[in-house]
Amino acid sequence: MIRVVVAEDLPTARQLVVALLESDPEIEVVGEAADGVEAVELTRRLQPDLVTMDILMPRRDGFEATRRIMAERPTPIVIVSSLDVQEVDFAMSALQAGALAALPKPRGPGSPGFEEDSRRLLATVKAMSKVTLFQRRAQPEAAPAPSPAPPRLRGAVQVRVVAMAGSAGGPAAFKEILSRMPADYRPAILLVQHIALGFSEGFARWLDSASPLRIKVAQQGEPLAAATVYVAPDDRHLGLAAGGAAIELSDEAPVEGFRPAASYLFKSVAERLGPFAAAVILSGAGRDGAEGLKVARQAGCFVIAQDEATSLVFGMPGAAIEAGVVDEVLPLPAVAERLEDLG
Repeated sequence: MIRVVVAEDLPTARQLVVALLESDPEIEVVGEAADGVEAVELTRRLQPDLVTMDILMPRRDGFEATRRIMAERPTPIVIVSSLDVQEVDFAMSALQAGALAALPKPRGPGSPGFEEDSRRLLATVKAMSKVTLFQRRAQPEAAPAPSPAPPRLRGAVQVRVVAMAGSAGGPAAFKEILSRMPADYRPAILLVQHIALGFSEGFARWLDSASPLRIKVAQQGEPLAAATVYVAPDDRHLGLAAGGAAIELSDEAPVEGFRPAASYLFKSVAERLGPFAAAVILSGAGRDGAEGLKVARQAGCFVIAQDEATSLVFGMPGAAIEAGVVDEVLPLPAVAERLEDLG
């Protein structure tokens, strides 16, 4: 059974969400919260598999409640809100707080979109409940020392492409790095962010407004250009075509439950460019990226992981470090500087 806490201040809306969830025999609602404070308390006490979180609630709003939960007892959180979840600033706020997905509140029975809303809610809850989160330590210990990289990667080979990936906490991390990159940065950058359908264009515009680099959604077959960041489009894997000089998009099955997936990107870039590429794994829930980085490291790519202290969620970088496939573990502000050195 998937054990869920529902946080929603309006009784009728809460009853609807609870009824929809419990219509599925695999889901059990174990707690109902009428505000953000209760949501944090119930999550701490009941330890559910997932929380559905409203935003406009008394005492503590859903964004702050999400941040508290992710700091105290990391739990998959799906935002379910009457606000416009397709609005870019809303989506970025949800992801930066640590939520894994954001959905509109289901319309009532009898409305034209009720069946679709119900199906999407149930599918999202089931998928996100499987994401494994890692508890951050209050005083992070030193990260495990990664195996040394081949000597030629420490300055002798100029990187042509940088592959970067993140999930929960990723938007803020990408923004921090890309805002620090020089406008004449030579390598192209390929970027995967776990994000809900409909957000990729807005996400690219959001990043573009903060960076001197050109940031756009990747298109099939387009040639790579210097000082350009290519964001994975909705529901498609991002990689490189044969020769490593053009974008290749794929409809292959999700990896670790995600499409686009970090591991797909890292494997593709490694297979095309080997030591002429670098890979960066940033804040995010789950283990996506670790398998792809094994291939990348074996191919000679230089691998960087964000450190625990600056990661909102240490799942993705932590899994890569644990697997021994990381060359350097860096605090977020140092990542851009290291990428400049490699490029």
